[in-house]
Order: sequence, then structure tokens, then C-alpha cells
Amino acid sequence: MDIADTLWTVLGAGLILLMLADVFHTLLYPHDSGPTGRAIMRGIWLLTKKVRGRASSVAAPLAMAAVIATWASLAAVGWALLYLPHLPDGFVYGTGVPQRADFAEALYISLVTLSTVGFGEIVAASPLLRLVSALQAVTGFGLLTATVSWILQTYPALNRRRALAHQLNLFREAAGPDGVAALEPAHAAGLLESLARNVATVGIDLLAFHETYYFREVDQRSSLPATLAYAQQLASDAERSKSRELQFAGRMLHAALDGLADVLRGKFGHAGTTSSDVFDSYELHHRHRREGEPDR
Repeated sequence: MDIADTLWTVLGAGLILLMLADVFHTLLYPHDSGPTGRAIMRGIWLLTKKVRGRASSVAAPLAMAAVIATWASLAAVGWALLYLPHLPDGFVYGTGVPQRADFAEALYISLVTLSTVGFGEIVAASPLLRLVSALQAVTGFGLLTATVSWILQTYPALNRRRALAHQLNLFREAAGPDGVAALEPAHAAGLLESLARNVATVGIDLLAFHETYYFREVDQRSSLPATLAYAQQLASDAERSKSRELQFAGRMLHAALDGLADVLRGKFGHAGTTSSDVFDSYELHHRHRREGEPDR
């Protein structure tokens, strides 16, 4: 191969490695997401916020589709660049199939192999190219499985976040202005401990499923950013109670909320010295209220 062919091969291998690294960090590494996927998710979020004045509720689903399309594109183009230097001599063409040596032909071979369609009118001739084609087919099948798994893992995490917001709203409606004072201490303590467990679960979900942060809820009853201030109020009221059991439950809820604030501060850049400051920033980021504007 000449220098140009070597450069195409190196570039193609680099694109494939970038795709594999991004998929690994997004789907397999529990505390991070891939740089490409993270940039796309944040970019579409900020773009819809700039265009509409607030982030769209469809921004995150569109961003997930864009990430999947980017993974497929990186794989298809990367392998096409690996095939390009070997066209047409490195492949066997069926009868009547024109022999071409351009990028479009390489991309066609790559897409057919990646999708595991395998029409068979153009097949690799050398053992090395056949091995490369087989590896691409395996990667294509794995990429399809990975994207389906990603979607199936994301929405249960979203549902847990929505369920927590609903639970807090139901508590507020049932307890009224008295809050935890409206319940027997033992009953209130049990409810607050359940809330603490659910808050901790949401924090873990945000660490493991970075993309769920960018889903904006249309219904305020399902919006966790809009209900975290009430959760803090419940924890503070419980800590001031005379019941030691309720005080302990309040400390548990406060600790869980502080852990969630640490995740929002460390992973998503929300500023604030206290958990309340972080949650105010989180609410503003998702609801996009202007300073001094009343709650919607």
C-alpha cells in the first residue's frame, strides 16, 4: 500500500476504535458515558433550549437516536476506509456486477456487511479481508443488540425518577400543610425511609445512565427537579421532631438528598455550596425559569 492507502487504513481503524470506546463507556462502564454520546446529548439539549427558550421534551429521545446513528455511521465509514485501499482487486465480483474502486463502493460493502445482509455479489478474496468482514458482521450484530439494551435500560431508570416525583406529590397532597406532623411518628418514619431509598436509587441511576438527566418532563407531577425542595422540607421537619425514630428517618432522607446533590454537582456541573443551591440550579436548568419568574 502507498501512503494514501495507509492513511485511509489508520483513519478507518481510528473511527472504529472511537465507536467501540464510546459504546463501552456508555453501556458497560457504570460511572460514565462516551465522549461522543455525551457531546451529542448535551449539544441537542442546549440547541433546543436556545431555539425554544427551554429544552424540549423530545430533545433527549432525539439525542439518543442521533447517538445510535453516529455509532452506526462511525462503524460503516471506518470499515469502508479499511476496504477502500483493496478495491477492486481484493474482492470477487459476481457476474454482471461492475467493478469500482471509489468510496461509495467501499461504503456499500461496509453497510451490507455491518447489517449482516450479505447479498453475496461482492465478497472478500483474501483471507485477511474475509476475517475483517466477519469481524464487522459480528460487530454489527453486537451494535444492534447494544442499542436495544441501552433503550431498555434507560426507560426503567426514567420511570423510577418519575415514580419518586409522584410519591412526593402524593405525600404533599395527603399530608397537607402539616407535613410529617399529620402522621404517627412511626408511620411517617417508614415513609421517609422509603423516600430516602428511592432518592438514593435515582442518584445511582444518574451515574449509570447519564443520558436520563436530559429527559425533561412535561407533567410537573412527574418532574423530580420540581419536587426536591419539598423532600428537603420533609427531612428538616422530621429532624426537628421529638420522635427519635422520625429524627433518624429525617437524617437518612437528608443524607440521600445530599448524595443526589453531589451527583448533580460533580457530573452535571450544577453550582452551589449547599444541596438546596444545587437543587435550585437543577430545577432552573430543567424548567428554565427566569430569575424572579413565578413557578409554572
